[in-house]
Amino acid sequence: MGAIRLGLLVDSDAYGGAEAYVRQLLRRLPAQFDRHLVVAEPVAPWFDDLDGHCASSTWVPVLRGREWVPELTRRLGQVGADVWHVNLVDPASNRAVLAAACAAAPTVATLHMPGTVPDGLGAPDGPYARVSAVVAVSAQIAELLHGRLGMPPERVVRVRNGVDLPTALVCSPPRSLPYRPPRVGAVGRLTGQKGFDVLTAAVALLIGRGRVVEVVVAGEGRDRRALEAGAAGLPIHFTGFVADVPAFLEGLDVFCLPSRREGLPLTLLEAMARGLPCVATRVGDIPEAVGDAAVTVRPEDPVALADALERLIAEPARRRRLGERARAVAVERFDAADMVDPVAGLLRAAATGPCAAPDHPRRSRTSPSTAPTDSS
Repeated sequence: MGAIRLGLLVDSDAYGGAEAYVRQLLRRLPAQFDRHLVVAEPVAPWFDDLDGHCASSTWVPVLRGREWVPELTRRLGQVGADVWHVNLVDPASNRAVLAAACAAAPTVATLHMPGTVPDGLGAPDGPYARVSAVVAVSAQIAELLHGRLGMPPERVVRVRNGVDLPTALVCSPPRSLPYRPPRVGAVGRLTGQKGFDVLTAAVALLIGRGRVVEVVVAGEGRDRRALEAGAAGLPIHFTGFVADVPAFLEGLDVFCLPSRREGLPLTLLEAMARGLPCVATRVGDIPEAVGDAAVTVRPEDPVALADALERLIAEPARRRRLGERARAVAVERFDAADMVDPVAGLLRAAATGPCAAPDHPRRSRTSPSTAPTDSS
C-alpha cells in the first residue's frame, strides 16, 4: 500500500490529555502516513518539537462551539488529505471542525470525553452521520455514540488510551525523607471537570486532622485563579503547564486525579506506568481499566478522597505495593502501541475504502514528496 496523506486536526483552547493523544499519533504512526497538522493557536506551541514528524503544520484560531466555518473547509481542502483525523474533546464543542473535515475528505475522529449532546447533533445530515469511524476511549463514550448520536455499531470502535512505557520505574520507591513531607501531585486542565476544587477540600480535611502533606498541581485552564484563591493558606502549589510530565511525576509520592468526568485519562496511565500509587475517582472507564491497581473513590466526595490519601500518606509500604501493581497493570494493558495500531487501521480503511456517506466526493490520491520518520 502506498503513502497516505493524513491530516490531523486539533481544535483545543488548552493542552491536556486529548492533545497528548495526538502527539502519540504523530510520533508513532507508521511512516506510510504523510502527516499534516492543523492545530489551534493556544496549543500549537506544544507541538513545535514534533516538526520532524509532520510534513506541514498550520495554526488556526480556536473554533470550539461554532456550528460551521466555511473558511476552514477551504483551508482543509488545500491540504489535499486522503483522510482526516479530528480530535474531539467532547461531543459538541468541536462540531465545526468535524463538519469541515468531513466535507474535505473521509474522516476518523477520536472522542475523549462524554458530555452534553445538543438536540440535532446526531441528525442524518449532521457531522456524526458523515464520519467514517469514531474511536471511543471508554465504554460510556461508545454508548453515547450509539444511543445519543445514532451512530451504527460498525462505525464506533472502542480503543483504550495508551502511554509510553519506561523501560524501568522512573519514580523511586516511596521514601521517608526528613526534609520534606509526602508529596501528592496531579496533572490536568484547570477546569471543573478535573475536580481540583474537591482535592483542595480534601487537603483542608487532612490538615485539620494533623497530617503534613505537600500538594502540587500541574496544568493550565480557565479556573486557575479561582482554584488558587480557594487553596489560599493550604500547602497546595499550582505550577502551571509542565512540559516534562515524566520529570514532574518523578518527584511525587502519590498521584491523584479527582475528576468529575473522564473517558480513560492519559495522565493516570502515565503515573501508573511510572510505578506511582494512584488515587482516582470512579468515573468513565477508570474502575474497569485499573481494577485494584489504583485506589478509586466516589467523585465529588472530599471526605472519601481525604481518607484514601491519608492511608497512603501514612503507609509507605502500602504505597510501594500499590505502585508496583500499578506498573504491572500499565505494562500489561496500556502500551501506546496497542492504542496507535488500531487507529492506524481505521485511518487506512477510511483513506482507501468506500466513502462513509454516498454523497462524499472521494479526493484524488496525491503522493507526498517527503514522509516523516517513524520513531516507534
